[in-house]
Amino acid sequence: MHMAYARRSNIKLTSLNNEDINMGTVTLSSKFQVVIPRDIREKLNLILGQKIVVIEKDGVLHLIPQKPMKEMRSFAKNINTQDLRVEEDRF
Repeated sequence: MHMAYARRSNIKLTSLNNEDINMGTVTLSSKFQVVIPRDIREKLNLILGQKIVVIEKDGVLHLIPQKPMKEMRSFAKNINTQDLRVEEDRF
């Protein structure tokens, strides 16, 4: 049986605006499952059974934890919506 596992080769990077970036390598299991590394799960406060939205764009997978609606209240307050979407994405 093949198991998905997170390798210990997690890398911490710092972006140009001093944000911490966590990066790790995971292995796809025979059931096409991956294990999110523990340090990333803890940083994002992920819980067992939580839904995660999977988006593919230009060959890159984005995993976005779904939050309860109560936590989403006012999340977009004062957001700048100009240039929010790529023009070619519009219908």
